[in-house]
Amino acid sequence: MIRMIQSSSAAHAKAYFSEALAKADYYINDQELSGRIEGKLAERLGVTGKATKEAFFALCENTHPLTGEPLTARTKDERTTGYDINFHCPKSVSILHALSKDDHLLEAFRQSVQATMLDIEADAKTRVRKNNTYDDRATGELVWADFIHQTARPVEGHAPDPHLHAHCFVFNATWDETERQIKAAQFRDIKRDMPYYQARFHKRLSDQLMALGYEIRRTEKSFEVEGVPQRVIDLFSKRTDEIGRVAQEKGITDAKELSELGARTRAKKQVGLSMAELKSDWKRQIHSLDTREQNEGQRVVRYPSGDKRPIKEKVLNPQQCLDHALQHGFERASVLQDRRLLETAYRQGIGHPSVSLAQITDCFQTDERLIHVKEAGQTLCTTREVLSQEQRMVQLARAGQGKLVPLYAQSPELNLSGQQAEAVRHVLTTTNRVCIIRGAAGSGKTTLMQEAVKHIEGAGKKVTVVAPTAQASRGVLKEEGFEQADTVAKLLVDKEMQHQLTGQVLWVDEAGLLGTKDMSALLELASQKNARLILGGDTRQHAAVVRGDALRILNTVGGIKSAEVSKIYRQRNENYRSAVEDLAQGEVKNAFSTLNAMGAIHQVDVLNPHEQLVNAYTAALKAGKSALVVSPTHQQGEEVTQAIREKLRASKQLGKKEITLPRLMNLNLTEAEKSDWQHFKPGMRVQLNQNRPGFKRGSVWQVESSSESGVRLKDENGETALLPLHRSGDFELYKQSEIALSKGDWVRLTRNGFDQHKKRLNNGELLTVSSVNKKGELVLQNPVSRAKFHLDKDYGHLAHAYCITSHASQGKTVDEVFIAQPAATFPATDAKQFYVSVSRGRSGVHIYTDNKEELMQHAQRLGDRQSAMELVGKKNRTHELAEQQLRNQRSKSPAIVKNKAPMKDKPSPHKSKDRHYEPEL
Repeated sequence: MIRMIQSSSAAHAKAYFSEALAKADYYINDQELSGRIEGKLAERLGVTGKATKEAFFALCENTHPLTGEPLTARTKDERTTGYDINFHCPKSVSILHALSKDDHLLEAFRQSVQATMLDIEADAKTRVRKNNTYDDRATGELVWADFIHQTARPVEGHAPDPHLHAHCFVFNATWDETERQIKAAQFRDIKRDMPYYQARFHKRLSDQLMALGYEIRRTEKSFEVEGVPQRVIDLFSKRTDEIGRVAQEKGITDAKELSELGARTRAKKQVGLSMAELKSDWKRQIHSLDTREQNEGQRVVRYPSGDKRPIKEKVLNPQQCLDHALQHGFERASVLQDRRLLETAYRQGIGHPSVSLAQITDCFQTDERLIHVKEAGQTLCTTREVLSQEQRMVQLARAGQGKLVPLYAQSPELNLSGQQAEAVRHVLTTTNRVCIIRGAAGSGKTTLMQEAVKHIEGAGKKVTVVAPTAQASRGVLKEEGFEQADTVAKLLVDKEMQHQLTGQVLWVDEAGLLGTKDMSALLELASQKNARLILGGDTRQHAAVVRGDALRILNTVGGIKSAEVSKIYRQRNENYRSAVEDLAQGEVKNAFSTLNAMGAIHQVDVLNPHEQLVNAYTAALKAGKSALVVSPTHQQGEEVTQAIREKLRASKQLGKKEITLPRLMNLNLTEAEKSDWQHFKPGMRVQLNQNRPGFKRGSVWQVESSSESGVRLKDENGETALLPLHRSGDFELYKQSEIALSKGDWVRLTRNGFDQHKKRLNNGELLTVSSVNKKGELVLQNPVSRAKFHLDKDYGHLAHAYCITSHASQGKTVDEVFIAQPAATFPATDAKQFYVSVSRGRSGVHIYTDNKEELMQHAQRLGDRQSAMELVGKKNRTHELAEQQLRNQRSKSPAIVKNKAPMKDKPSPHKSKDRHYEPEL
């Protein structure tokens, strides 16, 4: 793991050096290793070598360690002094190093850290703010002090655990060759790309370990060495466990806050322990495990230092690493930063030293499928296939423009007015095969839809209504009177439904949730069946999880005309309604001011963040109001849920009897991830989406083993079978957990299915627990339809519904909405999330945060995913502008006018090397 922590003042950095780096309170004698000052800027300054206190402090003060002169032109008291980039070994490597007889592992770690720091240095930049320029310039020079430590912070009452890690304190200075001076560095891009550097670090270290004769296994975030039992790893993770326990108690999940928590929980100095004494104590701890664990613990030093042994390696090449990265990345996005793709490709290569970082990088740079576009200091990528799919989708929509006879030559009299009436007239009188109705949250799209369908049917047409999700189609739409509504997925496989579309009308509700693939399929179907396609949705709400914001692309890129319905009806309070209208138009700052003025935004106590929300929520329930709590993250949602259930139980709003049932938590892996055996761990569950030889649709199997030979599953009867990994779209992978339920609990279904009586269960549906029994059987009830469902104890696909994410809340309406949005959730906060969350309520909205100003800043982030057509369009416009400027320069050149015939435009040098794709739109 790599962490990057900012130091905001010279005093802070010097204190950090004294207390944590050079002479930390738990490093004595041979536990500490001498630090060094490194980097090209260090060479320029002449200060490379041992990291002395004098040199370190001088750099903190922004002065030259040798001359005492200022490094940069300006030195502010509260300037960013630098960043501590700390590298952490996998725990198994630390244990092996601690018990080995030499420093072969230490040297491998040191080399991996050094090479990765050189990567970071090569990417160094500085800001350019002269002559009306607002840009960044590459510099490639930094200065840092590195310190390698061998033990973790001690936990009270214990000696420190083995933990090989390095602190590289990078000072806020770089050399600007153009301006010939030292300036402050720009670390924003380096911080953004930290996962990329981490993948390179892990790949380097794992390759070196395998060269030394160790076998490694990839883990979710890193890797571990085979032969080091998990129980031994857990034994020497006391510090991690301590921080995790305190973080859980305080509700801390943000990476920055976790780092600060680590500093605050630092234990006191351990006196008088040499490395020899520590090693003796570590061996004692291992041998204190039970007999079976002792036997495995003795295998910790599996291969003598320096010895090599042949390792059987499955053949993997750079192309396969890249293929995995492309399949994984472009399943859910049309455009990705190049380093996100490379990070995935590098991680795929861990455990395969025959595939080098350079080979993977070269394969990425030369792959003809990729389109690279420079934008805002980074390189963004898409593929020819993704671009082609988007272009095909737009072409299908455009092909139907002006091709049909209107349903009505003149609109009939309507029972609506204003924007709603205009939208219905657009549907009834258009000559286009495809028309879009963009409606804001709470603008009465259902009312509009009911009126339009009545008149469409009056014109002799049958209307088939579908939606992307089961809850929207079989739930909400059916409750609104569209009894035959079904899912888009059902329509795309049901030949009878498709046949009924011939010459008729297909209405897609919540069309903003459609990806490129399904939207293209619907357009193809409408064209084949000569049907009209009406797409209703809101492009400012959440889009599809899969690739492509299809509705927005058709509207803004494809130019398909839409009818706009922006007047809000849901909110009863004028100020509340005004705030939602502003959010619907992207005016987040105005909306935030309105919400704050009406007292909807509450500042919470950091040490007791949920108390206000829980009290207000339970009071709303007690008053007979419908209520919902929304938060951007599942982690925050679970914490709020626990607090709410404790309050409800204390007030006797939940039944006395509580049962604990198994819960299946979807890991939400991409198809690329599900095709890789390394993501499967014994005890996980696999559920089939399709009937396959040896597997029944809906059946649940347990992972028995996972290796290069395949993933072996076991069913409830003990029968085993190999999972067809090449059909990764046919199954989902789950982690088994537990859920505690009582009568009166709110729950949310997390997968489509059927109850014991074959009654349909819709993913996302909110139900109440009507009764529970000792056998674990449940009776759930829909509070609107009053329908009851009977589930057995092994159903598994349930979650508490007190606090849900904004994605899960989309399409739901309640009297009062409560939003838990502390700083820990800000990385998941954007304009779409904030808009969807705030707009769920009729009567009131209540937002709880510990930082109002920062919340507003995050809520202004657009959250729109860029399409391939938009990315390549920008590239084309930039190219055209450059060509025009070149032509202008040539036309003004005296040499051309006086001495030569007019020059023909030369082809761009990028066309042969850059592989940038020039699409025909």
